[in-house]
Amino acid sequence: MGLREFFEPESIAVIGASREENKPGHVIFRLLKENRDNGTLKAKVYPVNPKAKELLGEPCYPSIGDIPDKVSLAVIVVPAPIVPKVIEDCGKKGVKSAIVISAGFSEVGNRRLEEELLTKARKYGIRILGPNCIGVLNPWTGVDTIFLPYFKVLKNGRKLLSTPRPKPGHIAFLSQSGAFATAAMDYMAGEKLGLRALVSYGNKADVDEADLIEYFGSDEKTRTILMYIESLERGRKVIEVASKVTLRKPIVALKAGRTKAGVRAAASHTAALAGVDEIYEAAFRKAGIIRAYDMEQLFDLAKALSMQPPAKGGRVAIVTDGGGAGVMTTDECELNGLIVPELTGEDREKLEKLKKEKIIPQFASLRNPIDLTGSATSEMYVESIEILMESKNIDLIIVLALHQVPGIEDPIELAEQVVKIQREYNFSKPIVAVDTGWSEAAVCTRETFDEGLIPSYSTPERAARVAAALYRYGNYLRKKGELENYLKKWHPAI
Repeated sequence: MGLREFFEPESIAVIGASREENKPGHVIFRLLKENRDNGTLKAKVYPVNPKAKELLGEPCYPSIGDIPDKVSLAVIVVPAPIVPKVIEDCGKKGVKSAIVISAGFSEVGNRRLEEELLTKARKYGIRILGPNCIGVLNPWTGVDTIFLPYFKVLKNGRKLLSTPRPKPGHIAFLSQSGAFATAAMDYMAGEKLGLRALVSYGNKADVDEADLIEYFGSDEKTRTILMYIESLERGRKVIEVASKVTLRKPIVALKAGRTKAGVRAAASHTAALAGVDEIYEAAFRKAGIIRAYDMEQLFDLAKALSMQPPAKGGRVAIVTDGGGAGVMTTDECELNGLIVPELTGEDREKLEKLKKEKIIPQFASLRNPIDLTGSATSEMYVESIEILMESKNIDLIIVLALHQVPGIEDPIELAEQVVKIQREYNFSKPIVAVDTGWSEAAVCTRETFDEGLIPSYSTPERAARVAAALYRYGNYLRKKGELENYLKKWHPAI
């Protein structure tokens, strides 16, 4: 049975919709009602609470069976011992999808109760997300069961925005941990990364990574799939499904529990059996899953892989206006398996011609990195990048557009020009950009690159790592004989 109702339901019942403002059941119902009222959510929303006649101006029903209309998705927020009974009621109502937010199951050793829940669900053909999860956020449809409030209210009365929602986008994020999912949601909103959907699946009594990878692998709005995992109970099935999906779109995984202490922590978190890390490493490599080793890298890779095509090879050219930054980028590229070749032949001749025409300074270094020095101007960047886009000896380009040099009078305009070049060349090569710092100039320049689908970063090292990932993914597709076919179908998500 499909998973569409979790993300695009026609109607939703919140079972355990509380009258207490800070209770998860109240927050979830309020969020869904707000999204319905503002037009984001098209589904009908029904609160279920036998102790209330109305909630937030809406009629409240004693049980799901009392709702007069069909219900396609149930969000269950009741004490764990009564969840199986609620599942039974959902089955009799004809509900086919349920998100069980409630905790108190296998993660605390109560496996029998979790088995009872699953038995009831299977009896009626209900798909279960959870238990012990925070459920789903779909910015495209307004489904939002993330029960953490938008604001923290301090003792002095000040309100702080604490859990912003990312804008609609093309990154699907799957997380075994609810807390990590909410932190990731906050991080993505701050980085202005668009979200296709966020799924917290907790104990994964039923729906697990294999189901979700398969679903988003066929979803047209999804460009990249991210995963935070602590264990894979159906490891073989996950690898089997992922091996097919990675031929169509990239999957990036952050696997926690790499050390003995981490394994112990994972086991106490969601009853996870984290397993031997080397096995995961080999399995990911076999399936074409790109592995991230920390949170920053996870989202850096997501950004690049959702914006740029994979590279046809590992030969990278670096264009910079700062020699030191160029050296740092070169080192990181080589350490991550890329090649920074010396530019020779026709490429070198074209660059030397720019010197003769006094477009770039005589003292600029053209060997690769192309160091335009502190005298760099936007014109120098444009002319150099166009030569590299035409080169048969370069597969991807890293642009270090450090705004601090005096010649770059308008760094935002430079970013716009680089974006224009890549589109003129029909994204034939990936480009990654860097502007270091947190001044308004740096932030605005990076935002301009990102808006133009050139992923940008605040350090050379981060840019080099994502460039390496674009190469590794392209190399995986090439070995599978799918790279050319993939590139024919690839298009910028404009």
